[in-house]
Formats: sequence, C-alpha cells, structure tokens
Amino acid sequence: MKIIFAGTPEFAVPSLRYLMASGHEVCAVYTQPDRPAGRGRQVQPSPVKQVAEAAGIPVLQPAHFKSQANLEQFSAFNADLMVVVAYGVILPQAILDAPKFGCINVHGSLLPRWRGAAPIQRAIMAGDQETGVTLMQMVLKLDAGDMLHKEHYRIAPTDTAESVYGKLAELGAIGLAEVLHQLAQGHLSAAPQDDTQVTYAEKLAKQEAWLDWGCSAIELDRRVRGLNPWPVAQTLYQGQNLRIWLAEAVAEPVDSQPGKILVRAKQLDVATGDGRLRLKEVQLPGGKQMSAQAFLNAHDLDGVVLG
Repeated sequence: MKIIFAGTPEFAVPSLRYLMASGHEVCAVYTQPDRPAGRGRQVQPSPVKQVAEAAGIPVLQPAHFKSQANLEQFSAFNADLMVVVAYGVILPQAILDAPKFGCINVHGSLLPRWRGAAPIQRAIMAGDQETGVTLMQMVLKLDAGDMLHKEHYRIAPTDTAESVYGKLAELGAIGLAEVLHQLAQGHLSAAPQDDTQVTYAEKLAKQEAWLDWGCSAIELDRRVRGLNPWPVAQTLYQGQNLRIWLAEAVAEPVDSQPGKILVRAKQLDVATGDGRLRLKEVQLPGGKQMSAQAFLNAHDLDGVVLG
C-alpha cells in the first residue's frame, strides 16, 4: 500500500520505523512545523521529521489544512491509507476521506477511557492499574472512532509518564503491524466505543505541578510520577521552588502538619494528609537533579515545612 504517515514527537517514531521496514511504501510524512525547543530555544525539527528525512521520504509541514492548496497536495499522493500518531494538527473531513482505506490513529490509552491530549499522564495520576494503546478509524470527533485493535500495558508502581510513554510507543508499532496484517487479509473488524465509559484527558497545565500536602501520600506519589518529565511536581522550600522528580508513598500514620519534613534513618519523608511521601530525587532552581540523600546532606531540614 501507499501510506501517508502523520506524527510529530518521539512517541510516533517506532510506528514510522515499522512502516518504513514493512514493505509498504511511505509516500509522504506530515509533521508539525519546526519550533524552538530546549534551553537555548533553538528551532528544531521534530523527531519524526528527522527520521523521515534521513530515509529520504518527502516531508510536509503545513500548519493546518484550511487551504485548498494543502488539500490538493495531500490528495495528489493518491494514498491507500493514512496512519496518524500524535500528529497534533486537526484533520478535516476531506483529508479523512481521501485515502482509499481512510485514516488510522494510534492513541495512547485504552479507549474510550482517556480521550484527549494527555492520556498517559492522566492514567497514572488517576491510579489506573492498566493502560495501553488503541488503534482506531479516525472521525471528526476527538478520539471517538471505531476501535480496530488494542495493546495492553500494566502500570508498575514505579512507572512515570516518561517510562510508560516509551512502552506505549513500542506497543503502538506492534498494534499497527497487527492492524495492517488484518487489513491485508481483508478481515479487519471495528468495534464502536461505549460512550457511557468516556473520560477525557485534558492537556497538562503548569499550575498542576504544585503539590497539595493535604492530599494523601498515595495521591501525591501518583501526581509526582504522572508529572515526570513535564511539568515536574514542585513545592516551596524556604521561598524556592523545589522540584520533586521521584517519590514514594509510605503507608505510615503521621500526626504532623502536612508538608512538614520528617527526617528519619536518613530518609527524607514529608507528612501528608494521610501517610508519608518519601522524596527520592529533587532539584533546586539552577541546580542539578540530586538524590534525597544528597539534599539532606547539604541542608538543615529540621522542622522545615514545605509548601
């Protein structure tokens, strides 16, 4: 088949690499326009663009598909299928209808749970025990198309959004291989989503990084893991923003003020509304990430209250 691929971040790269090695023809790659990234805010191509250009595949970067010229350019490829993985650009009905077999999307959740922009982070923060990827036929409504295939992943107690992101990216490629195999055999089946089970994964906002020590240690642990690597959980430490990269819930009762640091046996624990949150890796402004032990060694934390 002639396949158009659309994707932007690292999450989409395993699926693109699979297509390039599959024997199908990737006739074009669509990705978002180059944007500033990193500390230096230098304009950089997306991970998908870098892979496609290295393979000699034509790359297109329209900001939208509102112009007739962009629609005609897309149609001119005469593709059999479009595969979309974390593209980030709204596709009009004319694009969805252009390929012979329509457009297939790889989404990082077990739909209909967690439609939307941040499904991995929301799953961890909600305490879900399982997530995965769903491959679906694309429709105009957000992540609402009929489901073609699912790959499941059990969330480990130590998983962060970053670690799950990598796992699901690989599972997306595995699921895509299965769907294309079924399509080639002519027995691809689709199941409608149960609208009564829909939840939405809203885009993360920077203000969500602030921890409320009145919450339980379990809730705070999930939040720390879900916000790693962005925007990273944080709290106030003596007027400075202390970023908390890794932590662990400790189910021990406490009668101290929420946010109070409890140093015991060289462990950096913080009292919460229910239990202790044991900090594992932290970072002060302008400094590097460090272990809680190193932070303890460098600061007098006796009686300090965070937040």
